[in-house]
Amino acid sequence: MDRLGRSLQHLVGFLAELSAVGCDLYLEKQAVDTTTPAGRALFQMLGVFAEFERAILQERIHAGIARARRTGRKSGKPIGRARVSHKIETAIRASLATGRGIHKTAQDCGVGTGTVQRIKREMAE
Repeated sequence: MDRLGRSLQHLVGFLAELSAVGCDLYLEKQAVDTTTPAGRALFQMLGVFAEFERAILQERIHAGIARARRTGRKSGKPIGRARVSHKIETAIRASLATGRGIHKTAQDCGVGTGTVQRIKREMAE
């Protein structure tokens, strides 16, 4: 049985448990009264529509994630930070090759230390 059917069974079971202990559900603003057959039917229909809405939402989320993975994008933007220009990367490599430290190189080239560390790691490989 699919998930929608199980959830509806749980909802019906919940109503049965309430009835077994002599309790009914009355929601004034939503006009739901489980003491009447129409109220029980409405309560079950609300449950069906809620599950349907949830399933549609999940389907759209999964489709969006799959599309983002296919195109390499997240929220319409490229995944990850933009790479530094080739000119700056060359300057970083030259600075590191002279033995200058990561912090000094980052400061001189106007980039973060993480960028310099990444380039240094690439140079080591």
